[in-house]
Amino acid sequence: MNIDLNATAVFMATQARLLDKRRFEVLFRDGDPAAALAALEGYRNPDGGYGHGLEPDCRSATSQPGGALHAFEVFAGVGPVTSPRAAELCDWLASISLPDGGIPFALPMPDPAGSAPFWAEADSSVSSLQITAIVAVTAHSVAVHDPAVAAHPWLANATRYCLDAIEKIEEAPHALVLAFAMKLVDRIGDTRLVEKLGKFIPDDGVVAVGGGIEGEAMRPLDFAPEPDGPARKLFTPEVIDADLRRVAGAQHEDGGWRVDYTSYSPAAALEWNGLFTMSTLGLLRANGLI
Repeated sequence: MNIDLNATAVFMATQARLLDKRRFEVLFRDGDPAAALAALEGYRNPDGGYGHGLEPDCRSATSQPGGALHAFEVFAGVGPVTSPRAAELCDWLASISLPDGGIPFALPMPDPAGSAPFWAEADSSVSSLQITAIVAVTAHSVAVHDPAVAAHPWLANATRYCLDAIEKIEEAPHALVLAFAMKLVDRIGDTRLVEKLGKFIPDDGVVAVGGGIEGEAMRPLDFAPEPDGPARKLFTPEVIDADLRRVAGAQHEDGGWRVDYTSYSPAAALEWNGLFTMSTLGLLRANGLI
């Protein structure tokens, strides 16, 4: 499993947006975390949330939960450096949370051009386990080195909402809901709920994404990305090794990785290149392959 980081550096220089180039530099080229945080600032709104296409398929200028997810990815990636913007983002998330502690999949957007229908047409009156779980997972990654995020009431409330919602699951949920919920219980080490959700995952770890393109699926590493997490016990070492080889082997000759799902605008198609490559590199790095 040979990863060509030199080719990836060229890919990031030629096909990634500035933010993701800065993130790559921080992780692999001794880059300045302040530069990555400065690049993130361009996506921030005065209310403390993030928009402006930070989530490539949500082009709205308005602050959105999808933007919060990707902002937390940046805050996690610059650790142990911290930024007060992370706790401010928690403040914003608390302000949009519903009474049950969850957040809506998306908020109303007056400028939906270029945004995927599932963002633009989301019901903002109900909490979404899918988005709340993945935003909370990423916030927990920030909380490892940022005490202000770790102690923020929003994170505790969002996590509790997710755990309560997972307790109520009786039938196999959508693949994305299943993957994001599993990532959360894996991250916090709730072995009982890992086992509960694991009953919906086949031995090969492949769960088709309903409504996705042909062949789109969640796979073992989407459910169990952490080598020391309890979710790893759901899979044999051979299954995990095969999936690591699949991910590593998907590096293109130009050094990057590509998403296997639909992009909803020309800008998104380009921006996913760097963003998805960074996500993949993070996964491979966490598993000791870089």
